[in-house]
Amino acid sequence: MIHIYLLCVGKLKEKFYADAVAEYQKRLSSYCKLDIIELAEEKLPQGPSQALIDAALAKEAAAIRAKLPPKARTVALCIEGQLLSSGELSKRLRTWEAGPSNQLCFLIGGSYGLDEQLKAEAQVRVSMSPMTFPHHLARVMLLEQLYRSFKINEGGSYHK
Repeated sequence: MIHIYLLCVGKLKEKFYADAVAEYQKRLSSYCKLDIIELAEEKLPQGPSQALIDAALAKEAAAIRAKLPPKARTVALCIEGQLLSSGELSKRLRTWEAGPSNQLCFLIGGSYGLDEQLKAEAQVRVSMSPMTFPHHLARVMLLEQLYRSFKINEGGSYHK
């Protein structure tokens, strides 16, 4: 069974996001071992300069690196990543599941995304959409797409 990690910057505060995450955690438990690790988002003033944003992203990246599973394939979620259909993601997941480490780690940044160097270090970069979504919603969307991928790979009807 594949072990999937989600390293997420920021804590879920809204109950509706937490409820959705809990539901997909329950659904995914039949398909994978899932660990969701929340990391603190750096506090920034209103209207921060790019230098302040970059410094905060660098600190968040250091926290992410400290929690990266050593053998996991890393997938950074970022807008400049590759756009994948649900079917394409399910094929990738099948390949990753058969890979040598059997560990997969998705990186979800905070309000300002992920540090550029961290994105460059990831083995894969994936975009959920060219649109911008709240990072808490991105977590729910990723879990839903992972569940959909497992259902596609087993030939289930959920994805229809």
